[in-house]
Amino acid sequence: MRTSLCELFEIEHPVLLAPMAGVSGGALAAAVSRAGGLGLIGGGYGDAAWLEQEFDAAGDARVGVGFITWSLARQPHLLDLALARKPAALMLSFGDFRPFLPQIRQAQVKLIVQVQTLDQAREAVEAGVDAIVAQGTEAGGHGGARATMPFVPAVIDIAQGTPVIAAGGIADGRGLAAALALGAAGVLCGTGFFASDESLASGAAKEAALGGSGDNTERSSVYDVARGLDWPATWNIRTLRNGFTHRWSADISGLKQNLAAEQARFNAATAAGDTDIAPVIVGEAADLVHRREPAHVILQRMMSQAEERLRHLSQMVDPIKKE
Repeated sequence: MRTSLCELFEIEHPVLLAPMAGVSGGALAAAVSRAGGLGLIGGGYGDAAWLEQEFDAAGDARVGVGFITWSLARQPHLLDLALARKPAALMLSFGDFRPFLPQIRQAQVKLIVQVQTLDQAREAVEAGVDAIVAQGTEAGGHGGARATMPFVPAVIDIAQGTPVIAAGGIADGRGLAAALALGAAGVLCGTGFFASDESLASGAAKEAALGGSGDNTERSSVYDVARGLDWPATWNIRTLRNGFTHRWSADISGLKQNLAAEQARFNAATAAGDTDIAPVIVGEAADLVHRREPAHVILQRMMSQAEERLRHLSQMVDPIKKE
């Protein structure tokens, strides 16, 4: 199974690990890359020591890195750190990527830009980025409002040949096959690897994800407020529902009024692994994640399942008969 994404990044399988903040560390990124995909370390909100540590943890594996763009703008030295590691790719999400483009180009590192609207996609195409992630709202973590199924082909229609990577609600080979059928060059997968052995998510969070369902996720700003993160209003975060979201999702003003006490409760719960308060940041594909296992097993099953689905679909089409 070869696509333009495989050619662009010199990988065997058209699957990228989403750079999930606090989850996609060096070990997980390396495991995905060694299995034939491309692992991206989650640079998150910016911690130089952590980033160095996770690049070291990746060893000699060929990995990339992703950043939250608006946060990187506040700590631009982190881009220097990342580029010095000669990543296989650099992914920017949630903010204006264009100020960073000259430096990335000068370092000859391939740039992936994640978008949630067609206007953002047009900006990426005009800037000549190497690949575009079209992220649907089904995704875990921060995202926009567009659903994956209609959004991906709409981005492809304006991409002018730039490889488009589908994201949001894709955690197995059926999702990969569907993305390829839409015309995507591959997929970006986060939730599918959240509970993997190499994931940095806590054991409690992994167990909660395994027992969770897309029915029990929601988008809100409750955890951004609780963590003191001033996310732009354009994006909010999808997590599993729990006691904390039940109490505060519909009363953000009340949360802000009680912020000191609730932040203390939140921080204690995070340290203790209490997932009734601390977030479990997965998407609607949680229904498709059933067990804890190594990342390479997850990727291998995804590929074999996708190949099986594509072969089955091809058998549903009668060959064209020549007159």
